[in-house]
Amino acid sequence: MRRDIPPLDEVRRITQKKRDAWWTVMLVDPVATPLVRWTAMRTRITPNQITWGAFLLGLVSAAFFALGDWQWLVAGAVVYHFSFILDCMDGKVARLTGTGSVFGAWLDFVFDRIRVMACAVALMGGQFQRTGDAFYIWAAVAVVALDTLRYINGLEIFKIRHTMRKQIKVRMRAARRAENEAELAFMEDLLRDNPEADIEQDMQKTRSEMGVPETPDAPETTPATKRQIIDLHQEFRGKFPAYLRARSFLLRHRIRTHLVSGIEFQMGVFMIGPLFDVVLPATIVSGALLLVFELAIIYKLLLSTRDFTRTIDSFEERKALATTTATTTATTTASATV
Repeated sequence: MRRDIPPLDEVRRITQKKRDAWWTVMLVDPVATPLVRWTAMRTRITPNQITWGAFLLGLVSAAFFALGDWQWLVAGAVVYHFSFILDCMDGKVARLTGTGSVFGAWLDFVFDRIRVMACAVALMGGQFQRTGDAFYIWAAVAVVALDTLRYINGLEIFKIRHTMRKQIKVRMRAARRAENEAELAFMEDLLRDNPEADIEQDMQKTRSEMGVPETPDAPETTPATKRQIIDLHQEFRGKFPAYLRARSFLLRHRIRTHLVSGIEFQMGVFMIGPLFDVVLPATIVSGALLLVFELAIIYKLLLSTRDFTRTIDSFEERKALATTTATTTATTTASATV
C-alpha cells in the first residue's frame, strides 16, 4: 500500500477540474474521487488499464442495449454509467500519481468515440428490432453525427482561441518590448480563479462613469491588477449581462456554463432514455439541446473574434503612435543640437 497518497480533500484538489460538466460534478465525482484514492493507494492499476476497463464496460452496455427489452435497457444504462465513472477515473489517477501519457490521452479520446458509436448503433438497432420503426436507424446516425460534431467543434474552437491568444501576445511584445509577459492576463483565466472578477470590474466601471470615488479602505493595488487584461468576451458579456451572474454562480460550484455538452448528451441518450423507456424522445430532446448550446458557443466565438480584431488594431495604433513619437523626439533633438 502506498503511503504517499494524500487525504481525500487533497485528492479532490489535485484531481478534480476547476470547471466540469454538471453531470460529472454532481453524479460522478462524489463516487469517482474516493475510488481514485483507493485505487492509487491499494493497487498498481495504470490509467491506461482503467481506460481499457471503461471501454470494455461500454461494450457490455452496448450488448445489453441491443437486446431491446426494457429490463435490458435499464441494465445497459447502469453499466454505461459505471463505464463513464471509470472513464473519469483514468485522468484523475494520472494526475494524482503523475503517470499520465500522451498516448493515454489519445487512447481515452478514441475509445470514447468508439464506445458512443457502438452504444448508439446497439441501442437504436435494438429498438428497431423491438418496434419495427425505421426512425431509430436515423436516430443512430444522428447520435453519432452529433457526438462527432461536438468534439470536432470543441477542438477547433480551442485551436482558434489558442491562436488568438498567441497572436495577441506576439503583438503585445512588438508594441511594448520593455514589458514582461507576466503583465498580460486574459479575463477568462482570471474568472476561473475569481468568479466575481467580471462583476467587480463592471461595478468599478459603473462607479467610475458615475463619478463615485473608490472606498477609502480599499486594498492597495497588487501586482496582479497592474497587468493589462485582455477580455476576448467583452462584447458577448455586454450583450448578455445576466450571463455574468449565472457564470459566477456556476463557477463557484465548479460547473461550466456549457450546460449541455457531449457528456450530458450521452447521458440523455444512454441513461435517461433507456431508464424510462423513452429512447427516441430523450434522443431528440438531448440532440436539440446540444445543438442549441453548440450554436451559442459558435456565436460567442464570433463575438470573441470581433474583440480580438479590436485588440489587434489597438496594438497597431499604439505601435504606430510610439513610432511617430520616437521620430518626432529624434527630429526635435537633432534640431536642438544643430
